[in-house]
Amino acid sequence: VIGAGVSGCAVARELAKGKRRIAVLEAKNDVCEGTTKANSGIVHAGYDAEPGSMKALFNVKGNAVMGLFSQMLDFKFKRNGSMVLCFDENDIDGLKELYEKGQKNCVPDLKILTGDEARAIEPHLSENVVAALYAPTGGIVDPFGFNLALAENAADNGVEFFFNTKVESIVKNDQYEVETNGETFVAPVVVNAAGVYADVLHNMVSADKIEIQARRGQYRLMDTTIGNLVSNTIFQLPTKMGKGILVTPTVHGNLLVGPTAEDIDDKSDVDTTKEGLSEVISKGSLSVDYLDAGATITSFAGLRAHIVGDHSDFLVGEVSDAPGFFDVAGIESPGLSSAPAIGEYVAELINEKYPAPVNEAFIKTRKGIPNMADASNEERAELVKKNPAFANVICRCEFVTEGEIVEAIHRPVGATTLDGVKRRTTAGMGRCQSGFCSPRVLEILSRELGRDPQEITKFGPGSEILVGTNKDSIPEALSLGEEGLA
Repeated sequence: VIGAGVSGCAVARELAKGKRRIAVLEAKNDVCEGTTKANSGIVHAGYDAEPGSMKALFNVKGNAVMGLFSQMLDFKFKRNGSMVLCFDENDIDGLKELYEKGQKNCVPDLKILTGDEARAIEPHLSENVVAALYAPTGGIVDPFGFNLALAENAADNGVEFFFNTKVESIVKNDQYEVETNGETFVAPVVVNAAGVYADVLHNMVSADKIEIQARRGQYRLMDTTIGNLVSNTIFQLPTKMGKGILVTPTVHGNLLVGPTAEDIDDKSDVDTTKEGLSEVISKGSLSVDYLDAGATITSFAGLRAHIVGDHSDFLVGEVSDAPGFFDVAGIESPGLSSAPAIGEYVAELINEKYPAPVNEAFIKTRKGIPNMADASNEERAELVKKNPAFANVICRCEFVTEGEIVEAIHRPVGATTLDGVKRRTTAGMGRCQSGFCSPRVLEILSRELGRDPQEITKFGPGSEILVGTNKDSIPEALSLGEEGLA
């Protein structure tokens, strides 16, 4: 499986239900370092996908099982509901079209509300809202927590992860020979879940070429002080570029606003821009009142994998002229919502052609890292009794302790970077954005991994935090030599 995003990890976990040797190859240094790490965290209801499409099928099925997955694999998920806003009476037909799609896709409990009915549910909606499509089955999820849960559970079931392993070529002989920057992997089956780079891998083995356009979306993450501005996820009527600027609570209590939609040539460009972040606020303010740009605690951008041409659906399945090579490509919205269903579908396709004995020892559940911030006083006392490190608060903003960070490092597919710790524990996600806790997290990583502090990075090679010690930077003329101070 090439790619350790949410789709790749979902496929790997499902394949582990059979007795196989499974490798996940990831070019970056951790899971969830590509498209999955920087999205809206929305579990879509499924009303805007074209009826009969893979997007519709996988979205609705993924939404239906997300609650069960969150219980089995212990990640944060909330079915908070969603609304699509209409600001002009002349556009209400657009809401009706979404409603009819939703009916065909079997989305339950959809309603079209008047503007007043919508504001009765969400008092901070703009007075300009004349109608809204309400979908109570919409939800929000922690994208990294979801991705990590799939990866850890896959690892518990024998899946091997290889990080900093970039695929450089794929050749089909008797089996596929996948050459990377480190070693060559040989397998009868390859699953291409490489996000914005899935076209590069597909085109290595197939004469039927595809092109994936990186579509950048910029976001503002707002402080928890306005995290309850809305309770539902608030969309605007979609355009051909996507679903527009949304305003949503997060499972961590923040408010998230975005994304923009910009087609870019550089598939690694996740920079934010002044223009993009201004657009996020100006368009988000159309939906809700009191959207204060000053409440922004950080901004970020992510890339969506959009297939160029007439193909508007996911590209999932065995490549016709490359037997044993399975694409999981073009997984843009609603890819996160669809991941459980994509994993199951691809595993079924592979099982049909390459069956394996059932893994009777498959572990279907996973327990997440203890969370002191959410724990009761009794639970906190029990954790501290077992390990006093749970009493040592490292991140004050998010109330994350040393015990949680140590566990994040030593779990299956454990954290090795500051960002890895942040996504697993939320240390550094708060108002100060790691201004207080990052030196202490670095020390813990250095100690627990047995590495020099100068080797610890923010997100992998090239993002080292420390560049030397103070004494090494003192000019030679001021240093102490054999004859004393010069």
